[in-house]
Amino acid sequence: MTGMSANTDQRPHIIGLTGSIGMGKSTVAAMFAEAGIPVFDADAEVHRLQKNDANIIAAIETAFPGTTDDKGVDRAKLSQAVLGNKEAIKRLEAIIHPAVGMSRMRFLEDNRNAPVVLFDIPLLFEKGGADNVDSVVTVSAPADVQRERVLARPSMTHEKLAHILGLQLPDEEKRARSDYIINTGTTLQETRQDVRNLIAKLQQSLADEQD
Repeated sequence: MTGMSANTDQRPHIIGLTGSIGMGKSTVAAMFAEAGIPVFDADAEVHRLQKNDANIIAAIETAFPGTTDDKGVDRAKLSQAVLGNKEAIKRLEAIIHPAVGMSRMRFLEDNRNAPVVLFDIPLLFEKGGADNVDSVVTVSAPADVQRERVLARPSMTHEKLAHILGLQLPDEEKRARSDYIINTGTTLQETRQDVRNLIAKLQQSLADEQD
């Protein structure tokens, strides 16, 4: 982890925000955005590409026939087409990841003067992305809280949850490999204050490095 390394190339300090399913990562990302930190949401960008990018839609239809329609990619059908199939997932990632990478580069260019930006990346550790950020923040909550949140989602089952968790690094290991941890097993007010405290700490550290 590079932690608070000096920002010698004049780009923003990049926070990598991650966390397992149901941990409240999207809520925490929104709190960073509310506090004025530019946020790149990888999942949201994938959704946008699958809905609006004609080249991406065509490539997915070619690789997985019947998974698109006139509204773009049918995410439920695509999920069924790749669920549990590692080779299919790799084919899909080969289509999506380069496009998301280009979007991320444009985001960095658009926010090049910001002192801090945040990349919201669910599989930050699993896909090796932790090496490309300056500090990692993991969002975490107790396992029983996590399960309750996830199983309350429409169409979610115990089996599906088990499969998803099997694809993700255990929460304990994510926390051990992170620079900072945001606890979402508390109230929203407490979590929001933790986010604000972390932003202040990062900003102070960056200011100290520039002195």
